[in-house]
Amino acid sequence: MVFRNQFGGRRTSRRGGGFRWQIMVLFAIGAGIYYFTNQEEVPFTGRQQLRTMEPEQEMQLGLQSYEQILADNRQNLVMSGEIYDATQEIGRRIAEAAANEDPGFDWAFNVIQSDQANAFALPGGYTAVYTGLIPIAENENGLAVVMGHEVGHALAHHGAERMAQQNMQRIVGSGVAVSAGGMDYQAQQAVMGVFGGISQYGYALPFSRKHESEADYIGLILMSRACYDPREAPRLWERMGAQSGATPPEFQSTHPSPETRVNDFETWMPEAVDIYNQNCPNKISL
Repeated sequence: MVFRNQFGGRRTSRRGGGFRWQIMVLFAIGAGIYYFTNQEEVPFTGRQQLRTMEPEQEMQLGLQSYEQILADNRQNLVMSGEIYDATQEIGRRIAEAAANEDPGFDWAFNVIQSDQANAFALPGGYTAVYTGLIPIAENENGLAVVMGHEVGHALAHHGAERMAQQNMQRIVGSGVAVSAGGMDYQAQQAVMGVFGGISQYGYALPFSRKHESEADYIGLILMSRACYDPREAPRLWERMGAQSGATPPEFQSTHPSPETRVNDFETWMPEAVDIYNQNCPNKISL
């Protein structure tokens, strides 16, 4: 569009520039170098993962977080009784089952009195079970499913992988922002919105669900090695599904749906049963 200034001259309205693809290519190359030079293998599955943190640093961070959680819940720690004893025994057996893949964890297992139906394991093997989980677990096999899953996250270095993935997202996001810097404000906002949606739904959430499925598989293998009945895994997730109520569509969630998890466990079950039968001669064969 053309305007005339007060002296009769001509000037054009200023428009934003286009997306600078050359800059984006440079950032993409940098992200690719970061990705391919920081590959490590996940125990149990053999998957290649992006990871930059050393296991020793992971475990130190895990210990610091664990000590803080225990300090915050000092009045709610359960230090004796049936649930405590079961947690200690299951933890001991799972730790022994993970001996070949253990990077040097300083295993610890605690019980916290809480209505939360949850458990966690931090890098280093620092594990806790909330008592709200016990009614859903129902039995030692069910509790072993959950504890094996949480230990699976720690053994697979999922926390360190998430941090490395976030770093790569920041690299790419910076490239998108710089490349769109010459565009007008509305166009920049639109570009960053599209990038945010792709980053969230095309990258972050699918990877989170992959981590959950991978921890499910590792946990199933661990509990089978530890001589807990792996057939309890799909039963547990049927109970979890019954307790969860309405949930968002799977593509919007950080976790696979209970139905997906049940189907995955059924797919993996022949392998788990074989491991159980080979490692547990004093148990009744499944």
